[in-house]
Amino acid sequence: MYFNGDPSTRKRVDLGGRSSKERDRQKLLEQTRLERNRRLWVKQQNASALIIQKWFRGRKAVEAEHSRVREQFYGTYGKHCQNVDRHSFGPDSEFLRQLLFFFNAQNNDDFTILVETCRLLLQNVRDSGDIVSLFAGVNYSTKHALVGYRVKQLALTCIWAIYQNRKQLKDQLVTVSRDSSLTATLLLEAVVLLIDPKLPWACKVVGYLLQKNAFALFREIVLTGKENTRSDNSIRNASPLERILSLMIPHIGQHPCICPNIDPQYSFSSQMLTIPLLWQLFPSLKEIFATQGLSQHYIHQMAQCVRNVLPNDVSVECPGYACLLGNTVETAGAALSHANCSFEMAIDLAAVTTFLLQALPPIKSSSPEIRQSSTMDEDDMALPDEMEIVLNKDLEQQIAQAMHSRFLLQLTSVLFGGISRVSNSNHGLVDKECNENKKWPSLPEQLSYLPGDVPGWLLPLAVFCPVYKYMLMLVGNEEFYEQEKPLSLKDVRCLIVILRQALWHLLWVNPVSHSNSVKLVKNTSPYNGNPVESIKQRVSLVASELLSQLQDWNNRQQFAPPSDFHADGVDDSFISQAIIDGTKANDIMKQAPFLVPFTTRVKIFNSQLLAIRQRQGSHGVFTRNRFRIRRDHILEDAYNQMSALSEEDLRGLIRVSFINEFGVEEAGIDGGGIFKDFMENITRAAFDVQYGLFKETSDHLLYPNPGSGMIHEQHLQFFHFLGTLLAKAMFEGILVDIPFATFFLSKLKQKYNYLNDLPSLDQELYRHLIFLKRYQGDISDLELYFVIVNNEYGEQTEEELLPGGRNQRVTNDNVIPFTHLVSNYRLNYQIRLQSSYFMRGFQQLIKKEWIDMFNEHELQLLISGSLDSLDIDDLRMHTNYAGGYHSEHFVIEMFWEVLKGFSLENQKNFLKFVTGCSRGPLLGFKYLEPVFCIQRAGGTASEEALDRLPTSATCMNLLKLPPYRSKEQLATKLLYSINADAGFDLS
Repeated sequence: MYFNGDPSTRKRVDLGGRSSKERDRQKLLEQTRLERNRRLWVKQQNASALIIQKWFRGRKAVEAEHSRVREQFYGTYGKHCQNVDRHSFGPDSEFLRQLLFFFNAQNNDDFTILVETCRLLLQNVRDSGDIVSLFAGVNYSTKHALVGYRVKQLALTCIWAIYQNRKQLKDQLVTVSRDSSLTATLLLEAVVLLIDPKLPWACKVVGYLLQKNAFALFREIVLTGKENTRSDNSIRNASPLERILSLMIPHIGQHPCICPNIDPQYSFSSQMLTIPLLWQLFPSLKEIFATQGLSQHYIHQMAQCVRNVLPNDVSVECPGYACLLGNTVETAGAALSHANCSFEMAIDLAAVTTFLLQALPPIKSSSPEIRQSSTMDEDDMALPDEMEIVLNKDLEQQIAQAMHSRFLLQLTSVLFGGISRVSNSNHGLVDKECNENKKWPSLPEQLSYLPGDVPGWLLPLAVFCPVYKYMLMLVGNEEFYEQEKPLSLKDVRCLIVILRQALWHLLWVNPVSHSNSVKLVKNTSPYNGNPVESIKQRVSLVASELLSQLQDWNNRQQFAPPSDFHADGVDDSFISQAIIDGTKANDIMKQAPFLVPFTTRVKIFNSQLLAIRQRQGSHGVFTRNRFRIRRDHILEDAYNQMSALSEEDLRGLIRVSFINEFGVEEAGIDGGGIFKDFMENITRAAFDVQYGLFKETSDHLLYPNPGSGMIHEQHLQFFHFLGTLLAKAMFEGILVDIPFATFFLSKLKQKYNYLNDLPSLDQELYRHLIFLKRYQGDISDLELYFVIVNNEYGEQTEEELLPGGRNQRVTNDNVIPFTHLVSNYRLNYQIRLQSSYFMRGFQQLIKKEWIDMFNEHELQLLISGSLDSLDIDDLRMHTNYAGGYHSEHFVIEMFWEVLKGFSLENQKNFLKFVTGCSRGPLLGFKYLEPVFCIQRAGGTASEEALDRLPTSATCMNLLKLPPYRSKEQLATKLLYSINADAGFDLS
């Protein structure tokens, strides 16, 4: 090509680096690949079509062959088996071969023929007494293969026929009847006959049925028939179905049985033991299952694979895991009572029971109705998850009755290898394990699969704790304290010591990975990949849960000193670690704070607050919030001026000046003392029942007024403010005289209240509900309905405890849900909004994790200190003197004698006069800051000085005391000053 003089014409260059021929090649290859895939797809479609066509043609051919053989059968043996005799069952007869070939369980004629066949089989065996010769003729050894095949096919066909027609036969399936001609009875009796263990083919037939998942079929048969059981009570024999199961469950592959292992998903444990209340239907089967060899086999099978093999739940109220637990523990007692009960079985039972208990709802107090009635608004406190799952009443009763104290003691006896002894009510749970200096029992021979340093007490505690924890949730206050169920209080005290030692060992001495110890995996068992860590984690979790629960019981009514819960190894190094995240001590404070003595926890709490106050002070020392408060309008003024403070402002310094009734600002500079006086006065006013935000119980303990909205339009905002005020008092270490009801203190810990907590609100209502639970007559005669009556300020209202409750009468069947619905309403629902707003305000300053270090009783001490008395001797030991006074000065000697002789009320008034607060430091006057000081006032003992009154400087905890000459004069002057109610005009 030659240049034509046009510079715009240029040679095209492919920047891709490839020629057009190469691109064409790639395109061709892609087209070829697509065409090949298309041909392959068409080929697969054609092949599938051919397979479908062949299947249809084959099915039609099979159906045609079935019809041909069926007609041939009719011609030979009759449509109603009228031509069948004894020889028809023999090896040379075509009778069984043809029947088993064409039989269709959904064909009515076929089904009728099978039933008649079973009737004839039973009749012939009754007449001759020899079933072997009936099937095999004169020589079984030469015909055993053919006979075995026909027998196992006949047995499976009978079971399959019942399964397919179970709805039509539902009234006959689990029935014990005198009428042996019932359809289901004939079919089931034939199976019983065919698997008689005396027969030479019994094991092969049962093995074949197991491989064909016969227990899955029996499960559906039982579930269909159990609701229609109408047995003749005069007949004590087992039903045919029960006898079949009784003959099959001993086939566990142990000599002489040669049955193969089957898929655990279709085993007796998975399919049958998950049927609700199985032993009520089949009591004879229960006795056979409870024999040691069988129960040990099936419990071991469950322990290996219970997590993944449970079938679908029968209903929401009867989950498979709960049914399995109930049926297992109901029979476990008999196996455990055997003298030669193996340690391995106890270990398996421990693993199964522990796993299943984890899935159970933790209380029996719930009901479906509670979930409906407890739906809360956005601002409501949420209900705990454990209220979501509800067990059937009879199923729950089965579990409760089976898991009695003797079962618990039997199990631990085997697990502890004889160290812990099964005892009657006159003996303790363990003999010497309560001795603090005794080493833990260990079982190294039985635990050979674990490393040698793992103590043998881990596994016993792993099962003991959840079992006992669940048992505690099934008893009321009277059963626990008075009847001493499920264990005696003496045993419980021993248990507390054992659990305390175990938990301290696991969390402090030899901890698992402590950085994760608080977030433990709940579903752990000895069969996980790392058995040692699994067991340690399991025990540390369940032991801490149980100890916490026992501490709650001890708080309701003390049966053990608080020191029983405290570990011995808590020292100053523990305290220094406890405030650092990620340390062992910090983890213990989160998981098991009850191991640490109360005074130590208070020190840790105060250290946390002090650290925050110091950080806040370094940032805002000059940004103080100052407020002018009228004494006679203290709550309104404080709310209007302080409710909008930010969290940062609340953490900082707040200073107050009081305005007296004449509108004049009181004397005194707030160096902290006036603020303490303000906090004490505003809390007294705000929590006064006359103000309408709080009510009091018969024991004069405070809780939110459910009708507060009828008095104050902004009542919820007031509750938020009061929560903030209480938190500020605790934040500053100021004790306030506010005795709260225990159930309301639970709300600060975001805990849910249950029936056993009701006495802290209304002892009389609790007694009435317990009376209903124990009522022996017909409760419906009492004319109670699912409603509750409120009477607030003369206005009576009626609220339904559940939808339609006005029309639902309380009966013996639903009285348990009723009692818990009532307690739920009173303890949780009716004060849900007030509690929620109070808690939000409280948590602006006080973190939940700090409060979780204390139980409700301790939390009250943290708020108010001891309510009993002031320790004047302790105050004297921690007092300084100035102005010429000293500890042995005669005026000082008189002063302490006078103060000690005051009433408790006057002692509290004195303390408020000199410190601004009527309560001393929670841990004693050693921690009073600044140190209390008595200073001589008025110079020499002149008449002018003796006429002066004692004064104080609350910001310095200082008493200015003139040198009075007599105790009478000192007492008179001091009483006048502390009771003058002159604000800070005497300061």
